[in-house]
Amino acid sequence: MTALPLVPPLPGQSSVLIVGAGPTGLALAVSLCQLGVDHVLIDRGAGIGPGSRAAAVQPRTLEYLDRIGVGAPLVQAGTKARGFRLHDRDRTLLRASYDQLDTPHPYMLLASQQTTEEQLLARLEELGGTVHRHHRLLGITPDHPGVSAAVAGPDGVVRAVSARYLVGCDGLHSAVRTAAGIAFPGAAREQLFALADVRLKSGTRAAACEDPTFFLSAAGMLLLSPLAQGLHRLVTPAAPGSAAPCAADVERLLSERGPAREAARVAEVVAASTYRVQERVAESFRAGPVLLAGDAAHTHSPAGGQGMNTGIQDAGNLAWKLHAVLSGMAPDALLDSYHHERHPVARALVSFTARFAEAAALTDPVACTQRNALLAAAAGSPGVTDWIAAKLAQLDIGYTDRPDLGVPRPGTRVCPRLVPPDGLHWTLALPASATAAPVRLPSENGRLMVRHIIALETTLLVRPDGYLAAHGVPAAPGEVADRLADHLPLEPAA
Repeated sequence: MTALPLVPPLPGQSSVLIVGAGPTGLALAVSLCQLGVDHVLIDRGAGIGPGSRAAAVQPRTLEYLDRIGVGAPLVQAGTKARGFRLHDRDRTLLRASYDQLDTPHPYMLLASQQTTEEQLLARLEELGGTVHRHHRLLGITPDHPGVSAAVAGPDGVVRAVSARYLVGCDGLHSAVRTAAGIAFPGAAREQLFALADVRLKSGTRAAACEDPTFFLSAAGMLLLSPLAQGLHRLVTPAAPGSAAPCAADVERLLSERGPAREAARVAEVVAASTYRVQERVAESFRAGPVLLAGDAAHTHSPAGGQGMNTGIQDAGNLAWKLHAVLSGMAPDALLDSYHHERHPVARALVSFTARFAEAAALTDPVACTQRNALLAAAAGSPGVTDWIAAKLAQLDIGYTDRPDLGVPRPGTRVCPRLVPPDGLHWTLALPASATAAPVRLPSENGRLMVRHIIALETTLLVRPDGYLAAHGVPAAPGEVADRLADHLPLEPAA
């Protein structure tokens, strides 16, 4: 008889119950640990799954991971790419360079999802947190003001966990979303994709590929992306019923769609699979004490490496709000702003990736020629490639539709180069003279950090997730600290 793995006892009560220990759930758990919020994290699996899966970490995500102590070790474990390329065989159509982006991370980090999860888990354990593996959510019942969750453990015994808030980070087929009765409208495309992580023999243009490159031709779309440890990832549309690609399939696809000058040879297929794309956004990211994040809240085409990044940023938006509510700083209504801020981001992302996927999937020769000519023309238009790079890097995400009137707008991202982050504290940035050295000071209540920054024109109050809460606030830290609640996004952004 096989012995069950040792699992920490499951608490019967917690402020927050997180279901799903993928990148989103782990990022949320790390954030709550850092904020001192009591929580329980469960996952039905045995551990971190092997393989690359989501393999691109965007600059905006790295900025948040810096705040929770994961950015530096993850960067060390990954490979830096300078942007995306669009090619027609050997001809460059467009290059979206990250080199000039205003961020401490002007690159795309190529790291397997396994590596990202490993770094998040290491940080969680460093902070004293844990994952309750082999635990499955069976259902929930109201337990005012929260919920009571029925959880089946590895021994088959069903236990009740009472939680003030329940967060579903449990993916496309979310048990939390189903139990809460939240609709998940959208489309399940018939398109099948094939994925392979391979080791290519050196000496060819394909093996020398340094940036994620979309090859677009009448033969079909092919994404070729370098990964850490000398691997490359290949993603392409596949015919219905196709099996996971083998080495011969990969070589054929590269020969038909990739660089034309040399034939690529595969030394090893490390992992291969097929998957279907769905395009869905949950009707609401909140239903009372139940909240959704990551793939449980939105799913879309993998084009552009956006999915995992969006989930981690969901966690960043939600974590400090849960802390604010549970600590008594803010009313429960603050959690409505999680839906108001992140739902439009998800809708826009699904729309963007769907349009890109449709254009990339063209196979009619005339339509392909027109598409590629349009892309080449766009690459020569001032500002276009910079706009694409900022969008893919997710540095354009904000929570206000108000026009820029020459002053910072609440809900806009504050570049960490301007105001370096202080973990998950609120930050008050104060102007300093050119002769003064920038300094960082804690406020009296510990929730607010103060920075004196040379050449800053006005005071800035920065939220724990790196977005602007207010500008022009008093330069007295004590007064600002006592009135942080005045700057919470309790109303939908205008």
